[in-house]
Amino acid sequence: MLANLPARLRTLALSLFLIAFALPAVAGPFEDAVAKFANDDFSDTDAAIGVVASSGNPLAFPIISALKDGRLMADADSKKVYVNGTDGKSVDAATGEAVASVPASASAVRLNNRLRRTVDAALGGLTLLSPDVATRIQAAQSVFKSHEESALPVVESALAKETNKTAKTALGEARAAIILYKADASEVDKLEAVATIKARGDQDAMALLTGMGSDQPASVKTGAASAIASIQNSLAVWSTVQNAWYGLSLGSVLLLAAIGLAITFGVMGVINMAHGEMVMIGAYTTFVVQEVIRTRYPGLFDYSLLIAVPLAFLVAGAIGVLIERSIIRFLYGRPLETLLATWGLSLVLQQAVRTVFGPTNREVGNPSWMSGAFELGQITITYNRLWILVFTLAVFGILLAMLRYTALGLEMRAVTQNRRMAASMGIATSRVDALTFGLGSGIAGIAGVALSQIDNVSPNLGQSYIIDSFMVVVFGGVGNLWGTLVGAFTLGIANKFLEPVAGAVLGKIAILVLIILFIQKRPRGLFALKGRAVEA
Repeated sequence: MLANLPARLRTLALSLFLIAFALPAVAGPFEDAVAKFANDDFSDTDAAIGVVASSGNPLAFPIISALKDGRLMADADSKKVYVNGTDGKSVDAATGEAVASVPASASAVRLNNRLRRTVDAALGGLTLLSPDVATRIQAAQSVFKSHEESALPVVESALAKETNKTAKTALGEARAAIILYKADASEVDKLEAVATIKARGDQDAMALLTGMGSDQPASVKTGAASAIASIQNSLAVWSTVQNAWYGLSLGSVLLLAAIGLAITFGVMGVINMAHGEMVMIGAYTTFVVQEVIRTRYPGLFDYSLLIAVPLAFLVAGAIGVLIERSIIRFLYGRPLETLLATWGLSLVLQQAVRTVFGPTNREVGNPSWMSGAFELGQITITYNRLWILVFTLAVFGILLAMLRYTALGLEMRAVTQNRRMAASMGIATSRVDALTFGLGSGIAGIAGVALSQIDNVSPNLGQSYIIDSFMVVVFGGVGNLWGTLVGAFTLGIANKFLEPVAGAVLGKIAILVLIILFIQKRPRGLFALKGRAVEA
């Protein structure tokens, strides 16, 4: 074809061909930006992130995500950049084509703290338009924390399209965070941003307002100061609510551990130092049930606790009846000897469990309906603690109904108030003693089922609660269930309010001192039992 052209045109065509062949192909802006990751320069990496994130290229999200996770590899010699996938495969970051292996000379692209914030903002912008609501909310939260100005156009675009109320609020907060730190934002926009962040009212909001520069307009500074004071007051209230919830949670655990002791101590006058081991036996029963379900019936795992509750009650209750018939019945009227005997028994039971199950902690899993947590205002409530509180109140209600409406309950109350009169009326007090001890031990067993969800299942599990259980029983009134309820929640809440001030150890010491002083004034506790034997 060139031969048919005139000589001058043929020479020009050949020249152009040689020039085109000699020059390298001109890469697009996306490929240029990707190549900058290989420069090992923070400013180049920053520029590359901005171009890649705003390119609209489908490779943008994998590249930025790999950069955050340390999976973006760059070869300084060839200027090639690679993405190591989570599945073990690698691709060329610029083209998306699979590669057999990443060169040994390639290393992970470095980040500093500023670039990490930029990456978070870029990832947030890339996922703000996701079809999944939860993903959009999470992306908006990331942008809120990073408040990178480059994400503002994407945030405003997503905010205009958003229909979900929660996601719209999150996007509005993200936009406000960016505007608050935007140098050329108007004073009116910044005041609106302060109001939006104030409405959020959490620690992140206060940190954002506190971190504002001193070059803000006077009205913005005043508004920010007012917002910070308001958030601090609100957080102080929520902190009180959170401590109260922690106290109720601890109180429910103490009540569950002490309620069985209140029955045996109140009716029989036995200082049972092996009560904690009944709790431990209930926890190990739960472990055995879950092990059987895991190996044979894995589909029933979510029902493991429901199966373990009656079994733990029966196992611990049967052991309790055996203890009463073989040891306790010979020691009535000698409280010091019952204390020593049951303390020795507790050591025997601990060693027996160590022999059978080993000395290390055993894993007891949470069913799906007891896993996770939810937010209520500015506090976090875990499902396992909430279910334990509900379970404790249910056990308390059932026990009260049993004592009030059953023959055994009537006999127990009669023996509690006047043992001699109850015996003269034909009540077999020895049978009532055995059943009472078995009932108290059984309730301790189901307490172990609950405690296995929040504490380590080990041979020493019961020792952590025996002293607190006695304090609850003595403080509330020996043998009085309502006193045990009030005592458990009072001590639980008091503990959680003292801990931030005095620390965990000093807080417990302070509680013990207060109980001693209280018992000096009211030796029978908050709610003393009444009866001829008590008044005699």
